[in-house]
Amino acid sequence: MDIRPLTDALSVSPQITAADIEAVRAAGFQAIVCNRPDGEGADQPGFDEIARAAHAAGLQAHYLPAESGKVTDAQGAAFGTLMEQLSKPVLAFCRTGTRSTTMWALSQAGRLPLPQILETAARAGFDLKGVVRRIANGGRTPVEVADAAHAVLIVGGGAAGIAVASSLLARDPKLDIAIIDPADVHYYQPGWTLVGAGVFDAASTARTLASVLPPGVHWLKAAVAAFEPERNAVVLDGCRVVRYEQLVVCPGLKLDWHGIEGLTDTLGRHGVTSNYRYDLAPYTWELVQQLARARGGRAIFSQPPMPIKCAGAPQKAMYLSADHWRSAGVLPAVDIQFCNAGAVLFGVADYVPALMEYVQAYGIHLNFGETLVAVDGPARRATFSRALPDGGKERTVREFDMLHAVPPQKAPDFVRVSPLADAAGWVDVDPATLRHRTFANVFALGDAANTTNAKTAAAARKQAPVVAHNLLVTRGTAKGDAQYDGYGSCPLTVERGKIVLAEFTYGGKLAPSFPKWLIDGTRPSSLAWLLKERILPPLYWDGMLKGREWMAQPEMVG
Repeated sequence: MDIRPLTDALSVSPQITAADIEAVRAAGFQAIVCNRPDGEGADQPGFDEIARAAHAAGLQAHYLPAESGKVTDAQGAAFGTLMEQLSKPVLAFCRTGTRSTTMWALSQAGRLPLPQILETAARAGFDLKGVVRRIANGGRTPVEVADAAHAVLIVGGGAAGIAVASSLLARDPKLDIAIIDPADVHYYQPGWTLVGAGVFDAASTARTLASVLPPGVHWLKAAVAAFEPERNAVVLDGCRVVRYEQLVVCPGLKLDWHGIEGLTDTLGRHGVTSNYRYDLAPYTWELVQQLARARGGRAIFSQPPMPIKCAGAPQKAMYLSADHWRSAGVLPAVDIQFCNAGAVLFGVADYVPALMEYVQAYGIHLNFGETLVAVDGPARRATFSRALPDGGKERTVREFDMLHAVPPQKAPDFVRVSPLADAAGWVDVDPATLRHRTFANVFALGDAANTTNAKTAAAARKQAPVVAHNLLVTRGTAKGDAQYDGYGSCPLTVERGKIVLAEFTYGGKLAPSFPKWLIDGTRPSSLAWLLKERILPPLYWDGMLKGREWMAQPEMVG
């Protein structure tokens, strides 16, 4: 833990976990305050998990969340009131400690001299100059005054953001580029399916963000609070402002863990897991093995309404789990239920026959049109909602020994409420050029864009060169338009050692990368497994993230 004292009564820290609570208690703290909303990051534990551990240790626990970069005066006042009520000393935490420090600073405005507030925060490692300007400006951010400016500003340091930065530098090595991302760690998320199957170690899917950023790219380690595209400005955490000439938006999407009642109360225990979170993927493998040792039980795998990140991931977890139970000789005793909010097993019909062979071989029960809406972990019950033909809804409660839950997903909050968003909250771009429909110097790719392709790393790999070229056209240093055809890839791991390699473009048109005699994507393939396990990880780290556009050169039009 990185605990930083502000006063004798208050310290702040980055995100803590339930496992840290004993150390917090041993350090003498009497209360904790969480200032980070649940669901901001894939590796973030829920507050309920931490609160349970705190209460068990005799600590007070309070939840006062604030969106990054959007701490209000009212929240500052509420923080001050809470500090007056809580037993001391108090540990407040958020993602980095900045929001907690900002709340404290706002609560002290008018009580302490501004220089003292700034000096106290600076001793703890926090620069709050932006808060001073906001207070002086009556709570309004003066976007006309910029703290920094860059030719190209990229929001998001995930697969899409780093890939497009590298592709830009491959074309123009002197281009001034900055990436905005508050994270310290970059994850190879496609690997989490194999972590949940005991094939990969979780640590192998994580590297420091600093280690994968392209040389020469500026890293603004902050969260985005708002977009001001009319002024070519982005407002950051702490109310700092950065101006740009071109903007690339690719912050990923938001996993709405609170969208399922009771889910955050039980994640990581009571048999409830999800490969969509870094720290829970190992628990998936643990549960799979437990069910094998128990010689049977009921395993439920859920899939929420589309769109979601990697639409095949929920059933990948199911197939790999079933394969292990088959190898352990307990498959007939395991009741496997796939509860899919959609109406079909997979959105591209050509791949369904091969998948259905595995569904039948594993004895999987398919429940279409069912959405997970509530989880009671201690009782081991999951509640699903299904729409009826008459417009009504009915609920079905299923008991489980293992539940692999996938949360509903949506665009990040700062995207959904921005001028860049369409009616559904996604960044509104032309599906071919990936240029914003209203703001010609804005582009988007990856999960946050409103394109209809599958939201996968493979899609971002193809999109990055398109955005790089078209952005340079906007700058007047390239000619013609590059076009994205909607390519996406979903390696469906149907058993350990075999994959149905789904590759398709807009409209579900098949787009195989290999000749049929080498890999027939509509049939399970051992070579496709080799591709997934051995080739794709280094292709990701050493190819895609470094601007090497192997099999990803953009199609040119005009």
